[in-house]
Amino acid sequence: MSNEPITLTAGDAEATVLPGNGGRIGGLRVGGTELLRQGERYGCFPMAPWCGRIREGRFRDGAVEHQMPLTAPPNAIHGTTRDHAWTTARVTADEAVLTYDLVDPWPYSGRVTQVFALAADALTLTMAIETYDSSFPAQLGWHPWFNRTLDGSSAELAFTPAWQEERGADHLPTGQRTDPKPGPWDDCFGMPDGVDVTVTWPGRLELRVTSPEQWVVVYDEQEAAVCVEPQTGPPNGLNTLPRLVTPIDPLEATTTWRWRHL
Repeated sequence: MSNEPITLTAGDAEATVLPGNGGRIGGLRVGGTELLRQGERYGCFPMAPWCGRIREGRFRDGAVEHQMPLTAPPNAIHGTTRDHAWTTARVTADEAVLTYDLVDPWPYSGRVTQVFALAADALTLTMAIETYDSSFPAQLGWHPWFNRTLDGSSAELAFTPAWQEERGADHLPTGQRTDPKPGPWDDCFGMPDGVDVTVTWPGRLELRVTSPEQWVVVYDEQEAAVCVEPQTGPPNGLNTLPRLVTPIDPLEATTTWRWRHL
């Protein structure tokens, strides 16, 4: 199938999926109101096969060190899949499935699959990475850019993490954990019972981002948007908390955004 834009509909919700632009969600409209920041780099993009920054773009797999391009100098950031076209595998009125086969500069072969399932009051995203030969460390996550303002109402964030990863001057976790601190944030938080963050635009909409994953990066340092990023491990996690993908053990993740009108 082609990688033309896909429109999913359910109730008064409409999502646009862009296989040709990094397999990202280009827009999510509820009752005609756009929730995601618009623009080629925004919407909501998949983070794979790693999330956030890798220190100096280097990670080890056993004794072998690999070097990724420094896409956020002096670090590498947000994986490789957002920079390439994905293949559309299946589409219905309210669901789409995309695939992407990993290529250079990622040094291992594997396939990433995304499922987008739209309901009248929720969007559920599922992603998996699998390999048929060599094992490798990997991470999965999503990076949505929610509009800070909806019809004049400014977003408010509410969540109760168990800890905050201490952030060094290089924006990477130091390995120490601290009590959660007030924002603004470009920080990773631990939520061992699963990610649960509510974005509220008072008088307009409440959006709850949940995931069984235990890590979330919250980024609200830009005026235009707030980001709530569920992921399978912390930034630089390929080095500090590697999760191996093997031929018999893929890595899978899911998140649901559920909304209600206020």
